[in-house]
Amino acid sequence: MSERGLTGLYPGTFDPITNGHIDIITRAAALCARLVVGVARNAGKGPLFPSDERVELVRSEIEPIATRTGTVIEVRPFDSLLIGFANEIGAHVIVRGLRAVSDFDYEFQMAGMNARLDPKIETIFLMAGERQQFISSRFVKEIAQLGGDISSFVPKLTLERTLRRVGRTP
Repeated sequence: MSERGLTGLYPGTFDPITNGHIDIITRAAALCARLVVGVARNAGKGPLFPSDERVELVRSEIEPIATRTGTVIEVRPFDSLLIGFANEIGAHVIVRGLRAVSDFDYEFQMAGMNARLDPKIETIFLMAGERQQFISSRFVKEIAQLGGDISSFVPKLTLERTLRRVGRTP
């Protein structure tokens, strides 16, 4: 199978979606014929946005990527084991973004566990772009809650919604 025939899965909580996520989605779309962005319903992380709103925000923010690349991009919520979800959607690869060495330790362990659970599904790592290496959803939420400027970290619609969610006027 050629690499463009691949179905990729890019999972995360996307709470909120950041420009770093957009960067990884854009580059993953160039590798896959079909990309599913899996929005984890992980309530244990205490999300700022409910899962339905996160799904809607991700869809809105990445729509231009699908148009520009010609890749079929779907956004779907999930609350199951990642490998189970990957099998459900027919994924060949799981796409993970790496920002720093600290990400690698965790992601390396996850990739190993996932490979043991289903050796047919590969994990591929994409390094965050130079301008996005420091961005994390956790930092974006904290900066927004403390009154800082997050406009260079998130897309426009996400900026407006995040500011409203933390009680600030966009």
